[in-house]
Amino acid sequence: MSPSDLGQLVKPFVFLDLFQGEMRKMQQAMPLHPHSGIATVTVFTEGDVRFDDPVAGQGEIAYGGVEWMRAGGGIWHGKEISAGASETMQGFQLWVALPAELENGPSESQYIEAKDMGSVGPAHVILGAYQGVQSPARSPTGMNYLLVTLKPGERWTYQPPPAHTVAWLAVAQGEVSAGGRVDAGEMAVFEQNSMPVELMATGSEDATFVIGSAVPHDHELHLGNYSVHTSAQALARGEERIAALRLKLIEAGDRRTQSGSTPAF
Repeated sequence: MSPSDLGQLVKPFVFLDLFQGEMRKMQQAMPLHPHSGIATVTVFTEGDVRFDDPVAGQGEIAYGGVEWMRAGGGIWHGKEISAGASETMQGFQLWVALPAELENGPSESQYIEAKDMGSVGPAHVILGAYQGVQSPARSPTGMNYLLVTLKPGERWTYQPPPAHTVAWLAVAQGEVSAGGRVDAGEMAVFEQNSMPVELMATGSEDATFVIGSAVPHDHELHLGNYSVHTSAQALARGEERIAALRLKLIEAGDRRTQSGSTPAF
């Protein structure tokens, strides 16, 4: 999903990527790159990675944990996590369009281990709050994002909050019945209402998927190369900040940690 296609239907969720491979090779291939106006949300459906950050400390992100990065007015990142114990991993990266009051605001990174995340039945609450369980990720209000695994034949119902009329899901492994079959690598967008979403794992293996719901984002999407904003003026401010940070990043030189990661700048 990108901001120019399905992102238009489910904003504030504007980009989604299902990735899989060897973390060491992916880290080497991924260049440092900028963002503004959005937050990125990275969860792992298989395997684990390490984080090593001057502010957040060190730890592991595996199934049920999250890297939350709010770009705000501008940030450079792409190498802040490194390979963990697993040889390969799989996961989703999601971009969330920030509201106008945050899109040019301060940047922030959070690395939250699985042990510190709450769950409701089979669902880990990655963003927002569900059935009294609040995610520690400091995301804007009005959005939920859950990571779920169902065993074959298991049923589960997601009840969006009343104002969450945007809802969708994407499957990483297995297959899910959601009023129609959704296979691994596919995404389903639901009609705009807050009706319950009834789901069942219909294949012969566990079904792992993410599901998101939110209050609709009432702004047009103004797109830069790495940025999404609510107005042309806000986009220009973000791109100016990115350019200024690039010069400071060059001046800072090699910022790699002993574990091989490079913290966000």
